[in-house]
Amino acid sequence: MNIKEASEKTGVSSAAIRYYEKEGLIPEIDRTEVGNRDIDDRILRRIKFARQMRAAGMSIENLRRYIELFDAQEDNTQEQIALLKAQLVEMEERRDDIQAAIDHLHFKLNHFDDHMKASEEELRQLERQHEAQE
Repeated sequence: MNIKEASEKTGVSSAAIRYYEKEGLIPEIDRTEVGNRDIDDRILRRIKFARQMRAAGMSIENLRRYIELFDAQEDNTQEQIALLKAQLVEMEERRDDIQAAIDHLHFKLNHFDDHMKASEEELRQLERQHEAQE
């Protein structure tokens, strides 16, 4: 199949597929006689895998390393697991940061009248004082 069809099947843009190939996240894609990419099921699986790992927050560099380990002849299971564990820790930290922000916004909304309005009024007074001093 061509790159447009692969894009439709995987949900990955044609530009991203070209980028994945350029960065070594998927193997080099075979070409037809006229030079068009000829994508088979093996490449489709690799594109989907790369998309899933990018969606999981994995950097291009770490994903490239993981794929190198996968493609190597020797057993690199432990290093692959280490990369996945490190990614999990990073994503859990991001989740915790996002949850803290969500909790903060819930607090602001739940205490808008007794907290936000008072804070905003203090800021307005400081702004007026600053303007008066100029």
